Amino acid sequence: MFTGIIQEIGKLINCSNDSMTFASSHLGGVLKGDSIAVNGVCLTVKSIDGNSFSADVMPETLRRSNLGRLSEGDKVNLEEALTPQSRLGGHFLQGHIDGVGEVSKIVKDGQAILISFTASQSVMRYIVEKGFIAIDGASLTVTECDDRGFTVSVVQYSRDNTILGDYQVGREVNLEIDILAKYVEKLLADRQ
Repeated sequence: MFTGIIQEIGKLINCSNDSMTFASSHLGGVLKGDSIAVNGVCLTVKSIDGNSFSADVMPETLRRSNLGRLSEGDKVNLEEALTPQSRLGGHFLQGHIDGVGEVSKIVKDGQAILISFTASQSVMRYIVEKGFIAIDGASLTVTECDDRGFTVSVVQYSRDNTILGDYQVGREVNLEIDILAKYVEKLLADRQ
């Protein structure tokens, strides 16, 4: 489980059909078998070598996320899994990507920027104004939405300390909706 508070910007340094290696300077307490969210995708560390770690990547992960379309040298958001001592600054994330979206517009808004995204109906049905959304693993609040897309406001700190600051129109991003929305829908459907 994760919070969506990105701890570091890492970099993809090697990829093969079913394995990826990422550079990270924040691996002090990470052990083989630990979970790390890479652009919001929960991956299991299979090996650590100095300032890098490797993880196996399943075909399902490559189909549902943007990881399969990354190139060596691309930056990624990294977050270690929660511990009982972790601060809960974002919202609860599982690292299970619900779909991909695409950056449709970027507009300056004072010291912040507004980033708009398009997403499929299967994702949009769960997104609400002032609700949580994880974008490439970063916990953000939806400022507005309609049936085709949504917008978030990103402060300077988040732009400087995540890959959000590198976004351009057309970029594909991983989306994880708030799991509570899916549970509520299921519970209500079961009552009928």
